[in-house]
Amino acid sequence: MSEPKRPSVNRRTVFAGAGAAGALATAATLLPAARPAGTVVADAKSPPEQGGGYQVTPHVLRYYQTTRV
Repeated sequence: MSEPKRPSVNRRTVFAGAGAAGALATAATLLPAARPAGTVVADAKSPPEQGGGYQVTPHVLRYYQTTRV
C-alpha cells in the first residue's frame, strides 16, 4: 500500500498568504477614500472671513506654563 500524500503547507506558503492578505486589507481600506479628481469635498472648512486662526486662550496659556523649565 502506498501512503496518502499530505498537503504541503510550509512556512513560505503561510507567510506569502499573510503578506497577500495584509496587502489586500490595506488596499480595501484605501480604495473607498479615493475620489475622482473633479469632486469637491463638502466637509472642508473655509478660512474665517475676519481674522481667526491662532488664538491665545486660557488653556493655551496653561500649556505654555507647563512647558517652562
